[in-house]
Parts: sequence; C-alpha cells; structure tokens
Amino acid sequence: MERKLVSPVVIDDIQPIAGADLIEVATVKGWKLVVKKNEFKVGDHAVYCEIDSFLPVREEFEFLRKSSYRKMGEQEGFRLKTMKLRGQISQGLLLPVSLLQGYTYQIGEDVSARLGIIKYEPPMPAALGGIAKGLFPSFMLKTDEERIQNLSGQYEAFRQHTFYVTEKLDGSSVTFYLNEGVFGVCSRNLDLEETADNSFWKVARAERIEEKLASLGKNIAIQGELIGEGVQGNAYGLRGQTVRFFNAFDIDRYEYLALDEFKAFIASLALQTVPILDLQYTLPASLDELLTMADGVSVLSPQGKAVEREGLVIRSTDRKISFKVISNKFLLNER
Repeated sequence: MERKLVSPVVIDDIQPIAGADLIEVATVKGWKLVVKKNEFKVGDHAVYCEIDSFLPVREEFEFLRKSSYRKMGEQEGFRLKTMKLRGQISQGLLLPVSLLQGYTYQIGEDVSARLGIIKYEPPMPAALGGIAKGLFPSFMLKTDEERIQNLSGQYEAFRQHTFYVTEKLDGSSVTFYLNEGVFGVCSRNLDLEETADNSFWKVARAERIEEKLASLGKNIAIQGELIGEGVQGNAYGLRGQTVRFFNAFDIDRYEYLALDEFKAFIASLALQTVPILDLQYTLPASLDELLTMADGVSVLSPQGKAVEREGLVIRSTDRKISFKVISNKFLLNER
C-alpha cells in the first residue's frame, strides 16, 4: 500500500494538555497532534500531514522554519518529525482545509501533490544507492507495512486475532528474487544493477543467495533488512554487513509464505530471520498500550550497550493482516 502522506481527515478528539494554556492535543485516526487552543474542534475537517512529510518553502509553511527546516539534496523544505511539546508527543501537522483552495476533496484522499508535499528521504550512502536497472518489479510486493495509527479504525477487530511479533530493525530494506531464471537485487523502490561497490549485491554474493534460490527450481523472492557497517550508523555494532529476513514471497502464487513455512524456508537456505519476539500475541486493550510496548531494547544490542529498538512488526500467522508499530522513543531520537 502506497503511503498517503497528506490527506483530509476528521478530528476525532481534542483534550487539554496539563499546564499548557495555549496548546491542546488533537486525535486524528490513531495519531496525537499538538495544535493551538481553539484552532480546531471535534468533527472539524483538517488536512493531516504525517511525519516524514517534506513541505515546500512557501509563506503558509514559514512558521515551521525554526523547528523543521532541512535540505534534501539541493531542495529546501520543512521536514515533519515526531516531537514532544510540554510533555505531549506530537506526530505530524494539522492544517486548515482552506489550504485546498475550494478543491472538492474526499476524506482520506491523498492530496500531497496538490500541496507540493513529498516524502523526506534522508541522504543514502553511495554504497546503498546503486545504479537503477528499473523500478521495483511488479511481479512481487514491496516491503512497506502500514503504521498501526492509520489502521486505528480496525483495531478492535484486530484484537480478535492471534499474531506473531518481530523486531523492526534499523537498517535498509532489500529484496532478492529469482524469476524465470533471472536473479535480481532491489532496494526499497528500485531494481539495481550489479556493481562492485553496491552493498546489497555484495551481501548477495557473500551469502550465495542466487545459487540458493536457483536450487529451489521455483520463482521466489526473499526480503529482509541489511544491517551492519555503513548502514544507519550501525547501531548494533556489527562487523561487516548482513541481512536478517522477514518475508518470503511466492511469485507464481503472488503471496507471502505463512509463518511456519517461512521459518522453515529461511532455515533451509542457511539464512537468518529478524528477531522473532512472540509467536502467540494478542493485542492489548488500547492503541496507546501497544505504542508503549513498542519501546524497548533491541535483541541485537551489542554487549554492554542498550540500543533502543525501532519498533515492532506484527503479522497474523496466515499473513492476512500485518502492520508496524514504531517506537516513539526511537522516533524522538531519530537523526
């Protein structure tokens, strides 16, 4: 599912912030946002910009300059990050619908292009960027789990299911595939040419992934997180680079392998999965409780050092439901 960075929403709730006279906290779907007191009321329509939105330099966004000015390559703009104001977590930005200048919108519609807002992409080391052979292939799915806040309307229904939980690692997403005899390596969005200095391809060769997939005699893809030296600051203190896998995708059936089949499959290739934290998990009573549970220490923390984990990925064993829960502690410290 492509992420909707900016969309018209209905304000679900507004509550005071203890000790704050000028601001209050609004709830939109499952997100909490600090807003000016009396700027919105429950039931109002507003334009919600998610964290990681990169707003253009325009007069109506200049109030963000002090807190959010960034450059993305040569492009200037304002990046929205998780913040804490008067002790209250705030994730994103609410804007008046008047910014849409009379456009007839639908609630939930993606209006990012209309406002010139794009996703902020941090600088990528050259060894991870690579040379694009093409876009991410259409014969398999991208690795892009939805955040639980955007699924808050389904939370009560989800509580009837049993899930398994994995740690979301702070690395770089990679997909290896073998389709109709052709082996390929993809970053999150691109199919990459093989070059001597590309980290994804170097790991593929070091782990003999092409040979391992070819031995299966089927069209298959495996997806994981590249971690280690040169990747996101190497929080886990690893030497070299490695991949921990979280998906196996049957290209012919166009579906992910269910949990037991996935674990056995990755083990048969002498590869490793991401840390699996719970195999029989049911969701807590509230979304706020789940967000608190996302905070914690990474299983891959180096000896003598506690590394905050990025969060959790929660999936049903049949792979019909999946979402990510990002740690607010991690987001507050994000680079």
